[in-house]
Amino acid sequence: MPFCVVIKFVLSRLKSTRWPLDAGNDDWFYGVNRNYLEGLVDYWIHEFDWRKAEKAINVYEHYKVDIEGVSVHFMRKPGVGPDPTPLILSHGWPWTFWHWSKVIDQLADPGAFGGDPAEAFDVIVPSLPGFGFSTPLPDNPDMNFWKIADLWHTLMTDILGYTKYAAGGCDVGALVTGQLGHKYPDELYAIHIGSALKLNFFNGERAWDFAGGRPIPGNIPEDIRKGILNLDRRFASHLAVHVLDPATLAFGLSDSPAGMLAWILERWARWSDNKGNVENVFSKDDILTHATIYWVNNAIETSIRVYANANRYPWTPAHDRWPVIEAPTGISFVGYENPPGITTENRVQNFLDSDRAPWYNHVNITAHAEGGHFIPWEIPDKWTEDLRRTFRGR
Repeated sequence: MPFCVVIKFVLSRLKSTRWPLDAGNDDWFYGVNRNYLEGLVDYWIHEFDWRKAEKAINVYEHYKVDIEGVSVHFMRKPGVGPDPTPLILSHGWPWTFWHWSKVIDQLADPGAFGGDPAEAFDVIVPSLPGFGFSTPLPDNPDMNFWKIADLWHTLMTDILGYTKYAAGGCDVGALVTGQLGHKYPDELYAIHIGSALKLNFFNGERAWDFAGGRPIPGNIPEDIRKGILNLDRRFASHLAVHVLDPATLAFGLSDSPAGMLAWILERWARWSDNKGNVENVFSKDDILTHATIYWVNNAIETSIRVYANANRYPWTPAHDRWPVIEAPTGISFVGYENPPGITTENRVQNFLDSDRAPWYNHVNITAHAEGGHFIPWEIPDKWTEDLRRTFRGR
């Protein structure tokens, strides 16, 4: 179906939305507030200009390739410098490739931003399989982060012809990138990530439970207790539904663009460092650009299943050496995701004291006071500098 026809179809579906009552939810206690969502849907129908978004996206090169039977879209900006380093950037959920749009120019052409052209990257930004334009994904229902890493390695080496490359990622993309650093360290200059989770994060019988079944200790300060509860509330339903019931959820979200928008909007609102207003981080046009990419490609089911598949097909190590991720690793932490009781000033030490630190060959760790889950979108200049620092001299 032509893209323009799909756009008209989504507008028709939006106009026929049946709204719930949503009584008593002015404070978003029960989830996304109807008044805000209804206004956003009205904006989607009457004011959002997809062609304007499309024009911005099409400033960059775009390709679609078949990798072992998987359709993969990627955006590219060639590096401007004497010897650009190839760099693949992996997004997360509910991200699209366009969440990297605020850093791609700085990374590819640092000279244009007052930087050193010798630090230029040849930037490759794929859509994860089953996300955005890397659709459909009918014959690969088992796709997960460590299988995506194999596809990325094939893309960078066999298809694009790089003998050695760099990688970066956040959220699910950080796991993809970590797996690259684990399985292919000799063919990577280094990696740069957010989160720095263990690669076996989704292994086990309770991967759907953010707290892992652990009770909250009874002898902790009240502010830390509240912080733990807030953190659980931020991620618990997301993980539980995506790991346990992604197909059930997908029937509603694939059918209703307003319902899909509500589900992913909740994450953009709850996870970003927006000071109580999502539009401090994502404008209406930003939100609807990403949402349109999801809905017109019918990508919601295959994107959310990546969580269940990380649990159903558990990560297994490619080697038994330590650190598990041998590639030199840079890490960016952000203030909005500080663990309860941990400040930005002691965030790095908190990580170094944790059982996650031995997993990584960490060479550059930075903690920022500001920023939320969508790091390269929220603090693009800081992310760019963090990443450059990781790769200097490598």
